[in-house]
Amino acid sequence: MYYAAAGGGAGSFTPILMIALLFGVMYFMMIRPQQKRRRESEAMQSNLGPGDEVVTIGGLYGTVTGIEDDSVLLEVAPGVQTRYARPAIARVITRAELPSEPVTEDADSAKE
Repeated sequence: MYYAAAGGGAGSFTPILMIALLFGVMYFMMIRPQQKRRRESEAMQSNLGPGDEVVTIGGLYGTVTGIEDDSVLLEVAPGVQTRYARPAIARVITRAELPSEPVTEDADSAKE
């Protein structure tokens, strides 16, 4: 009986260790990836600009024509514009190309 009582005291640490391990696995498998997706989504929504082709969470395709603080104006058909909240934009299909700067040659490269 003495041996059974001594072994029972050491075994009480195992459930606490299992619970801590379970929380660690939950953090790395569920919480951390969700935080990463949220940060990427917020970055995408803050970088929206006129001319970007986007898809809303409802599956509507459109082109960004205007941006306000918390809403985006989309052209879904020629002459048809609708207003959506920024979080309603699911993804950007194509980014609008920025006008490129005119290429100027240096005096040294012009001589060659």
